[in-house]
Amino acid sequence: MPALEPSVLSGLSASVAVPSYDRSGLTAGIVHFGVGGFHRAHQAMYLDRLMNAGNAHDWAICGVGVLPGDARMKQVMDSQDCLYTLVVKNPDGTRDGRIIGSIIEYLFAPEDPEAVIEKMASEAIRIVSLTVTEGGYNFHHVTGEFDAGNPDVVHDLQPGAAPRTTFGLVTEALARRRARGLTPFTVMSCDNIQGNGDVARKMFTAYATLKDPELGSWVENNVPFPNSMVDRITPVTTDADREAIAAEFGVEDAWPVVCEPFEQWVLEDHFSLDRPPFEDAGVQLVADVEPYELMKLRLLNASHQGMCYFGYLAGYRYAHEVAQDPLFAQFLLGYMDKEATPTLHPVPGIDLDGYQQTLIERFSNEHVRDTLARLCAESSDRIPKWLVPVIRINLERGGEIARSAAIVASWARYDEGADEQGNPIDVVDRLKEPLMAAAARQREEPLAFISNREIFGDLIDNPVFVAAYTQALDDLHRVGARAALESLAARS
Repeated sequence: MPALEPSVLSGLSASVAVPSYDRSGLTAGIVHFGVGGFHRAHQAMYLDRLMNAGNAHDWAICGVGVLPGDARMKQVMDSQDCLYTLVVKNPDGTRDGRIIGSIIEYLFAPEDPEAVIEKMASEAIRIVSLTVTEGGYNFHHVTGEFDAGNPDVVHDLQPGAAPRTTFGLVTEALARRRARGLTPFTVMSCDNIQGNGDVARKMFTAYATLKDPELGSWVENNVPFPNSMVDRITPVTTDADREAIAAEFGVEDAWPVVCEPFEQWVLEDHFSLDRPPFEDAGVQLVADVEPYELMKLRLLNASHQGMCYFGYLAGYRYAHEVAQDPLFAQFLLGYMDKEATPTLHPVPGIDLDGYQQTLIERFSNEHVRDTLARLCAESSDRIPKWLVPVIRINLERGGEIARSAAIVASWARYDEGADEQGNPIDVVDRLKEPLMAAAARQREEPLAFISNREIFGDLIDNPVFVAAYTQALDDLHRVGARAALESLAARS
């Protein structure tokens, strides 16, 4: 069976679509940091769609890897000329395959940081985009300020140091463009962070200011950092996915991407130079991303937390198993309708009732096989941003919080480290040790878990929240996840 590379495209089965454009005529207009599954199922896919329509041929992507683990991606991208298979897993079990060709180059910064810097400093590059995860923005989780003590940041700030970080690489490229009289590129975050552009602006400006106060002022005043909201469930690629792609499409792809059919990208139309005609590919270009962002964070992302702990404790291991269970689906819809939606701003062009139903349908797609373990990971980064604001707003307004409090209680029970069948739980969290230590005490000290003010602030001082939380935690301990949800439904 042939390995994926340009010479095999013409001989592939008609069941997999291939680029209709001449890739030799593409030029890079975007440098992207963090070429993982989500980027390749999302931003790169949108650009491939434009290119197949005859547009954006000067907007191809040069990918960049910064972390040591990105060396493997470098090997794969080089061997496949940056081609890869994107497979959409439909709810009816059918699969739509497409070879994506919008990435034309991949640079591994640890091997040649100068090549990465000069690529961004070149006039052809007009956008530098990011999917580096929340941790890649290097801000303190309590203060929200730039962490200048990060050892790699300290290294990069030394005179003459070859940059190790995205901050060092991007800032040096901006400094060179400034010195050459070139307009700065736009820095476009595509990470799942509220106000992602605002966060990027704050962090990159902070780094640039530490490097050179005048440069920091120039970055703050001249570099656009548009906000965006991105959405597409993209599970980790498995060996089974590789084998299925080989069997169905007749090609061996070392690192394909699988995803759900749903896609959404809402982008603030704020760029220093030209941009691709994203709107022609289905991107929503708006003046204010925040309403869409809050909709996703509080409905989709917080609902993921609503299903993952309860579901895992009850013995489920995949998101679709939970969403297909009527009891759990009723709980999620109740949370979305009664608790999350009342905290949202108006969302132009979106039917929120329809959006909620669509979420349940998306979660129920058994072919995506999104794991609960993935959804349960790094909860201390997720709950404070996605769910705690819902609780606070409803407490201020006298709204309902029973389901939100139950989600917090289910997280606390999950962090005890064993499900209801006694099977061990591998808790993945940067605060794993203190969280599990608190969870271990909570049968005797019911408020131990929520006493962590770094995560929950003053919620422990609110008697309404405490009453709802302790009721839910007690139910989880006495009767288990399913009966606890049944009890909650009876009270609601």
